[in-house]
Amino acid sequence: MTEKALLSLTEVEAIARNAHAAQTDKAGRPYAEHLQAVAEGVRARGGDDEQIAAAWLHDTVEDEVLSEDWLLHEAALTRRTKDIVLALTKRPGEPPESYAERILATPGALLVKESDLAHNANPARLAALDEPTRTRLAQKYARMRELLGLA
Repeated sequence: MTEKALLSLTEVEAIARNAHAAQTDKAGRPYAEHLQAVAEGVRARGGDDEQIAAAWLHDTVEDEVLSEDWLLHEAALTRRTKDIVLALTKRPGEPPESYAERILATPGALLVKESDLAHNANPARLAALDEPTRTRLAQKYARMRELLGLA
């Protein structure tokens, strides 16, 4: 039995862009812009290819645009990349503390989440939202940074 070659970053990007093609962010922008910003943030923070791949895919399972089964059994990715994606996948009703603990316990996940939070909390990005949403999200992101020791 031969192992499949791992997906290249270009292939991972294409999969992520395609999976999220119909999705927009809270400000109505194409969701792929967020994925690209997170991937670029991971690269700028010294992340490796496995972390960059996870950045592209970090919301796919949570947003149900790709299944966990696909990730675990079909995706030609390293175990570490898969583990990072799963660590960043929030579960329904999960307390923020549990989510943060899983991220901190997963090698490589904190850097990806740091990049995700940095883009989510970008003042220019938040400025496009109404005041109640902007305030709620800013508090949510600050709390997560605190739980992750990034504050």
